[in-house]
Amino acid sequence: MFTGIVAAVGTITSIKPLGGDADAGVRLAIDAGKLPLADVALGDSIAINGACMTVVARTDTSFEVDVSRESLNRTAGLDAAGEVNLEKALTLAERLGGHLVSGHVDGLGIVRKFEPVGESWELVIEAPKELAKYLAYKGSIVVNGVSLTVNSVADSAAGCAFSINLIPHTIEVTTLKHLQVGGKVNLEIDLIARYVERMLGTSSTDQAK
Repeated sequence: MFTGIVAAVGTITSIKPLGGDADAGVRLAIDAGKLPLADVALGDSIAINGACMTVVARTDTSFEVDVSRESLNRTAGLDAAGEVNLEKALTLAERLGGHLVSGHVDGLGIVRKFEPVGESWELVIEAPKELAKYLAYKGSIVVNGVSLTVNSVADSAAGCAFSINLIPHTIEVTTLKHLQVGGKVNLEIDLIARYVERMLGTSSTDQAK
């Protein structure tokens, strides 16, 4: 589990294919930046741009993860060198500064607007239609591993556009500063919303069977 509070910005420094065919995944080498790795062991989880990955090798300043082709097909930002948001898995001794995050990407959003508004920035993302029911005013959403609050929601035939206000601190300490209109972002819906939808979709008769 994670909180969606980015601990550091790292950099993907190399991408090595794990096989010779089109279905092969890749091994990423990541410079951890300011993320301390002394307490990270092989097999531990680190969220990279919101996607939970398993550490398969590490040094004092970097680590490696294997990413399957399925994960590459369903995420953005893990297939090229560049900066990524990093967060180590949550422990019970830590504060839950964001919200409960699983590190499982539910879909890809498309940036439709990213503009300064006063000292902040307005970010508008178009989410896939199947995620629309999980988005609500003042609800939580994870964008590229960052826990954020939804400011507005507008449904359409194509999907659901939602807006977010990014404060200067968030822009400064995450990779969201690099977003471009038309670019793709990783989205994870609120964990509670997922279970509420499941409960409402299962009748008492179904539960009794």
